[in-house]
Amino acid sequence: MRTEPPPPRLGAVWADIALHPYEYLVRRWNWKSGATSAIVRGVIFFTVNLGAGRDAALGAMLTEFGYRTLLSGAVGSVTQALRTCEPAWAAGLTASVILPLIGHLVEFTVHSLRGTPRLGTSVAVSISFTVLSTLFNLYAMRHGVLVVGRCGRTLLQDLAAMPLLIAGFVAAGPLALWRLLRRALAT
Repeated sequence: MRTEPPPPRLGAVWADIALHPYEYLVRRWNWKSGATSAIVRGVIFFTVNLGAGRDAALGAMLTEFGYRTLLSGAVGSVTQALRTCEPAWAAGLTASVILPLIGHLVEFTVHSLRGTPRLGTSVAVSISFTVLSTLFNLYAMRHGVLVVGRCGRTLLQDLAAMPLLIAGFVAAGPLALWRLLRRALAT
């Protein structure tokens, strides 16, 4: 009987990423993460900068499309690698802190160089979105959704799974708290 190998430890995955960056950031580039993030963040930057004029809003949106597709695809690849790591809480913490820190540093730099008018507000809204979306992406990828490569499904199949996945994601926090409370009361 064949047994499944144990899930990888978080440190081992980060070490593998550091040793093989081309594999993770280029070959395994996650086009689903790249495309969806560029669209959502483009809309965020467009909306926030619309008050500065249509040209400013379009410029901010197109800037976001230009670099975010590449960056978010690479970040999605790393998130996909972290999806099977144990402990899951540590993978979630690093995915929601380290990856967004890198992403928003690039975002701030690119938009500063470009001269995006409402940069502070744009980045603040983007960071708020990132915290939630990173945790959701990790949750989705742990459930086999938004994954690319041999384990992935089509984007349409992923989208069809979203309603149930969103419900599970929203329920995950309260359920975890309930389990902790039950354990605490049992001791």
